[in-house]
Amino acid sequence: MVCTKTSQQAAPEARSQGASQGASEEVVRGYTLPSLLNDACVDTPNPHAFNQGTETGWQPLSNQAFRTAVESLALGLVELGLKQGDRVALLMHSDIHFCIADLGCLLANLVDVPIDLTQTLEHIIFVLRHSEAKVLIISNLDLLTQIAPYLENTALQQIIIATVPDHWTPATASTSESGQSKAEPIPEAACLDVPMLLHPVANHPAGSFPCHLPVYSLAAIQTKGQEVGPETQSRLQQLYANLQPSDLATIVYIPDEHGQPQGVMLTHENLSANALTSFAVIPGLRRGAEVVLSFLPLNHVLARTLLYGHISQGYSIYFSNPNHVMKHLQQVHPTILVTVPLLLEKIYSKILETSQKSRSVLEQVLLRWALALARQYELGNPPRGVYALQLRLADWLVFAKWRALFGGQLTYLICGGATLRTELANQFAAAGLPIMNGYGLTQASAVVCCNRGALNRAGTVGTPIPGAEVKIADEGEILIRGPYVTPGYYKNPAATQAAIDPEGWLHTGDLGQFTTEGFLQLTGLKKTLFKLSTGKYIAPQPIEQRLNQSPFVSEAIIVGADQKFCAALLVPNLEALHSYALEVGLNLPAEELLKHPCVLALYQAVVNMANCHLPYWATVKRFRLIPATVISAAVEGGSLTSSLTTNRSQTLQALADEITALFAENPTRTIKLTSSKRKHRGFFKPKQSLVHEPVNEPVHEPVDEPIEALCPTIPVTPCPVVAQSLNPRLTTLRSVVPFLLGTGINLPDLPSRIAKLTAIF
Repeated sequence: MVCTKTSQQAAPEARSQGASQGASEEVVRGYTLPSLLNDACVDTPNPHAFNQGTETGWQPLSNQAFRTAVESLALGLVELGLKQGDRVALLMHSDIHFCIADLGCLLANLVDVPIDLTQTLEHIIFVLRHSEAKVLIISNLDLLTQIAPYLENTALQQIIIATVPDHWTPATASTSESGQSKAEPIPEAACLDVPMLLHPVANHPAGSFPCHLPVYSLAAIQTKGQEVGPETQSRLQQLYANLQPSDLATIVYIPDEHGQPQGVMLTHENLSANALTSFAVIPGLRRGAEVVLSFLPLNHVLARTLLYGHISQGYSIYFSNPNHVMKHLQQVHPTILVTVPLLLEKIYSKILETSQKSRSVLEQVLLRWALALARQYELGNPPRGVYALQLRLADWLVFAKWRALFGGQLTYLICGGATLRTELANQFAAAGLPIMNGYGLTQASAVVCCNRGALNRAGTVGTPIPGAEVKIADEGEILIRGPYVTPGYYKNPAATQAAIDPEGWLHTGDLGQFTTEGFLQLTGLKKTLFKLSTGKYIAPQPIEQRLNQSPFVSEAIIVGADQKFCAALLVPNLEALHSYALEVGLNLPAEELLKHPCVLALYQAVVNMANCHLPYWATVKRFRLIPATVISAAVEGGSLTSSLTTNRSQTLQALADEITALFAENPTRTIKLTSSKRKHRGFFKPKQSLVHEPVNEPVHEPVDEPIEALCPTIPVTPCPVVAQSLNPRLTTLRSVVPFLLGTGINLPDLPSRIAKLTAIF
């Protein structure tokens, strides 16, 4: 049976209640993205529309001044010789400079390509080459110095730096083939004296800065645009007039099933219609009066689409980041916050921790009483009678403090990027913080369904927004059609044809079902790709393939959908493991062998090897050893390999208890191996080596200890003998210290033991 729902067919009673609060149920089409800013400047001028954090406080910028900055940049980019459809890569922090660069490119009818700062070097280089970007706009000199040695063999012609030191001076840097010299800002030598933070990899050896690339500051390009002269206004009018809603606006790269980046193309109308329609269905929004705290990465489509909505409504936007969001909530007092489940989970955990650690017995009793009331709350079922009175009292005594954590003025708490737990949605709603959880994906311009107003049910992702057709296919897959769906994947017609059928339905790879009220529930994944609660995509297959390369692993299963991190279920190759165990003097039955610290340290080394060259957020943080017999008994129909390859969802369902144990609050004693003397910088987080003791051992709190304290007789950096013996991927002892500790090795035996370990890997 095929079930199809549109916004007009879903939950008619609840929809009518929502409509009575001023929500619109019409799709809004026909706009380009720069026109949203232009209209807001005319209809809703706001002197504090954009607010950038500085060391001395918030620096405001009116939407009209912001428009001037955007228009100057657009004219300057045209003066550089860029033509309609040229690609411009954005390697930038999520701040006001990103917004100026984004809309400046769009007004010039260019296609911008935002790049995730937390991605690997290989990913960044691939995107630059595949998109054939002619210009790279980058946030600052620090990021430029990190990426510059790897920019050879790209199509880049210019580099633009958003923020530069005051002592930049103009200089003639290069002469083109035509003999025309270009004046460009060149930093003093000290400006580029920033340590190289990226680790060179085999495929991308570090080189010198490409001398053929002229480097400009963003301000210099804007000055070029302002120097157009008396033709400025006519040139601007021509730029606005030339833009069409159907023009390509951006290419957003996301991983495919195999972890390879693929570029999702989105038009101006894809994004503008999604933003305007999404805001139109939310009841009670006050044009020009809302305050927004923006901290999600703007290279992600959800944050970016909603930002266009904020701009169109003339809201005051404050730019933050995940490290300072709690502090900025108290400073800004936002009325709108767009977040991912992870932040809400952290705040809720803090509330629970407070209930256990409060010194006042009365405070503990009140908080636990309020939590008990909140757990009874059900969205869509208004409280009545005594329970309603109890909630009002709890609100006065307890829940007001919850809202104070968000600044005290929060009215619209929008959550996306991953699935939100049902109990969390209900309990926050009981505290006067109803969460508008939604569903969407990059290929559909972010928003497909959302909870809003009276149309809000915990455990669901809401009803379709106007214009979005959602169909549940026979096998349970969610299909989407409408004006928000991508035209396809950039330079990949085969992937486009596989994802979008001839009738225009986008096959999402997500599984779902509609409730009797018309709310969409997510039930699983047809595809292997999943998201963490941070909103980051994870392609498990490449990580599993890395783990499966070890002779000690028969099968690896990467899990972590809607969790904070990735974890692995490892099926040991008992034959290889027994052979190794006998070599090191461990003559134990399989059940005891899998619990031995030496064996666990061995598998930790396997995990560390697989984590090499993965971005920090994609690394495996925990693992558990699962005998093949456990899966074979739980999964119906045949061997482990056939179960995993033909029905991954069935395998994960059968291992639900094991997966739950992996993500328990403190399932293992965890030792973080870090050097007490080493500091890390840059936009790649350091990898941490974790030693896991058996899951069924007593639970311990995580322990932070430097390597020197764990093993004082072994140097942190390899001695010459060690360096000669180690596999090139093991450049320090971090991956082998657990192995050495587990076997109780003496330092004189170190070279021979490392040689044996190298042979194993």
